[in-house]
This record gives sequence, C-alpha cells and structure tokens, in this order.
Amino acid sequence: MKDDRFLKRWALPLSMMTGVVGYFAAVAMRFPQEVYAGANKVIAIVQPALLFMMLFLSFCRIRPKDLRLCPWHLPLLLIQTVLFGVLAGLIILRPDIEGRIVYESAMLCLICPTATAAAVVVRKLGGNAAHLVTYTVMINLVVSIVVPLVAPLIHPQEGLSFLQAFMTIMSKVFPLLICPMLLAWLIRYTLPKLNELLLKTGDLPFYLWTISLALAIAVSTRSIVHSTAGFWHLAAIALVSLVCCLFQFWTGRQIGRSTSQQIYKSTDEEQSSTSRNAFSPLVLSEATTAGQSMGQKNTVFLIWLSYTFFTPVTAIAGGFYCIWHNVINSIQLNKLKTEN
Repeated sequence: MKDDRFLKRWALPLSMMTGVVGYFAAVAMRFPQEVYAGANKVIAIVQPALLFMMLFLSFCRIRPKDLRLCPWHLPLLLIQTVLFGVLAGLIILRPDIEGRIVYESAMLCLICPTATAAAVVVRKLGGNAAHLVTYTVMINLVVSIVVPLVAPLIHPQEGLSFLQAFMTIMSKVFPLLICPMLLAWLIRYTLPKLNELLLKTGDLPFYLWTISLALAIAVSTRSIVHSTAGFWHLAAIALVSLVCCLFQFWTGRQIGRSTSQQIYKSTDEEQSSTSRNAFSPLVLSEATTAGQSMGQKNTVFLIWLSYTFFTPVTAIAGGFYCIWHNVINSIQLNKLKTEN
C-alpha cells in the first residue's frame, strides 16, 4: 500500500525522467538506422493506441448529457484565439520582425488545443472531466478553422488551400478524440454489464498516461536535441513557452473561479456563511478544470503543427511546453497527495 502511494505521488516525475533517459540511452547505443526507423514506427502506433485506451476508459465514466457549455468555455476560447490572432497580425504586418521565431512559438503555445490526457489529470485533481472534454472538442474545432486561415498568410505553401489544411488537421485530431467517445457511449447503452466492468478499472487510465507521457517526453527531447536553432533562440523559446504555460494555467483558474462564483453566489443576503461555503468545492473544481483546459496542451500535436504549417524550429516550443506543463501537473498532484 505504501509503495502504491509512493508510485502515484512520483509517477509523473519518474515518467518524465524515463522519457529523457530512455531517449539518450537509445542514442548512445548506436543502433543501425533501420532500428531507429523501426522504433519510430512502433512509437507512432503505440502512443495513439495508449491515448485511445486512456480516453476510452475515461469516457466510460462520462454520460453524454454531462457534456454541456460552461460559463468559462467561451472566455477561454476567446483569449486563446484573440492572442493567437494578435501575434499573427504582428508577423503579417512586419514579416522581418526581430525574433520572429519566438513570436511564432508563442502563437503555437497559445492556440494549441487541450491535451487528450487532461481528462485523466483533472479527474485526479478533483475537477470536472465532462466540462474539460467539452472544451477539448470546442478548442479542437477552433484550431481546425483558425490555423488554416492564418498559417498560409505567415508561411505560404503552394497548392495548400483552406479546405486541405482544415481536413489535414481534422484527420489528425478528431479520430483520436471522437472515436473513443463514441465507442464508450455505444458500450454504455448496448452492453451495460461490460460498461460496469470497465468502470472498475480504477487508476488504469492514469498509469496508461504515465507510459504515454514517457513517450511524449522522449519525442519532445528529440525535437529539442535535433533543432538547428542557436543557444539564444533555444533559451528564448524555452522562456516564452514557460511564460505561456504559466499564463494559461493562471488565467484558466482565475476565469473558472470567477465565473463559477457568480453562478453559485446566493442572492439571499441573509444566507449563513456556512451555507455559502458549501459552494466552495464546486468553485474550486471549476477553477481546476478551467486551468487544466487552458494550460495542459496536446504538445505532440503542437510539434506536428510546427512541421506541417510553420517551421521546424518552432517545434522546440512544443518540446519545452511538454516539460513545463507536466512539471506543473506533478506539483499539483504531489500537493494533492500531501494534503490527503
């Protein structure tokens, strides 16, 4: 039991270390290039499979009627989209602006959609997974529209239309997001006994996430190591990704808290403080959910977005962001375990 508590408390740091050490160990062994190519193909299959299973098990716990709009959904979408648009406008007006790569990195960190693993984390933190999943679907739709509109203006590609870019993003994101959801709901209503068994899997989605995280960190490490950017560009991108990460976690929590307080606040001035405080767990839950929705990113998608529509150098932002948001998740989960 004690070992189990230790593992849960330090699972994220251990997983991150495994990803970094595993990458450098694999490089140090100097296998033939065919081996590395085969490993990359295996990872390309295993990582989505892990995410699919993790999401599927998480969706088994969410009822379709639980997916609905929250007051903090639209403000968060607006902030991500507007900031992305402002930075894009700056680059379009001044294409030769100094530090352009850093601005593009910030754009990607801000518009990048919520991580598919965020539902697992937010459940651990006591948030509302259904509200987070709703936001995840919404932000992915926004990204599928906004990026194809803006990217060609910043990095024109011959023959790339809006529809082609839109379909490219949709084919990358939505099969992994929508298919496990539909499968989980199909089982819920057609095979209820199987659904009951799946609900008893406990922390299995969390442990699947730690394995997926190790792979994601390894991919992020590779993108940083193989970058052609100089030291100061690396440092600047690392810093801007950290600032974006902290800003989005903080902003999400603040908006989630303030909008929830407005909803749960009683209009009866004579209501006792004890009754009013009964709403505080709900406010805290929404603040946590909004913070994770905006702060925890699909960094593997961010790296893919960089290579597909922007420049390979900006993929470093996804590598660094992956480190920062998982450090924050580790601190939050560690704090939660300490308090309990």
